[in-house]
Amino acid sequence: MSETAYKRNTGFFHQVYHVAWSDLMFLKHNFINTIIMTIMGPILYLIAFGYGLRSGETDIGVSYVAFVIPGIMALTSLSGSFASTSTRINVQRLYYKSFDEMMMCPLSNGAIVLGKSMLGLVRGLMGCFLMYAIGLVLAPELELTPLAVISIVLSCMVFSMLGMLAALIAKSHQSMATFNSLIILPMTFLCGTFFSVSDLDPIFQGILYCLPLTHSSLCVRAACLPGYLDFPWISLLVLFLFGVAVFMLSYHMLKVRKI
Repeated sequence: MSETAYKRNTGFFHQVYHVAWSDLMFLKHNFINTIIMTIMGPILYLIAFGYGLRSGETDIGVSYVAFVIPGIMALTSLSGSFASTSTRINVQRLYYKSFDEMMMCPLSNGAIVLGKSMLGLVRGLMGCFLMYAIGLVLAPELELTPLAVISIVLSCMVFSMLGMLAALIAKSHQSMATFNSLIILPMTFLCGTFFSVSDLDPIFQGILYCLPLTHSSLCVRAACLPGYLDFPWISLLVLFLFGVAVFMLSYHMLKVRKI
């Protein structure tokens, strides 16, 4: 790598750090509250679905608790990453107007997209690995493989950038709530987090495979249960392509200033 290219890359990541710094300081000063908000939902899902509705073994030979915990981890990557990024940017844009001030700084659009996604990435990772720690106690079959780490990090990043895109599109807090009701809430319960998508009618399978959480659930579950499931490399590629698409859309929104 030439010295010019090295300086360019160093400068880019320096910008990402400065964009993310205020959000990460916000997370630091609200750490306990963030942990409680991040982990309570997954724990309630585990109690309600893992113990309240089903018991015994699944078709793949593991307990339903072991089956559902990776799904809840994928769900946590969605809820934690999306909510933290979208809520903070929505407030900064529509209430404090601080997002407009940041846009006047000499920052690249790519650095802004990645920097503002860091809060969601960190919060999503916190929730996922806390859920995994609980899973180790309840389901010894679970493993933390390199593919599981890659799948979780990629999922958190994709959903964090999706939260940024939604916040850039939203014209009001009400439209943000509408997006949550129409897109995020259905994904929460339908994308293979609590059941296998393959058990559904082929038409519904086709619809669900168009949603990123379905591929996240498949990747995280297979990576955490390597002795029972083959890893879906195509789903990992699809999830990556979702991330690229969301990044480019967010970049375009910033470039044309349609925010």
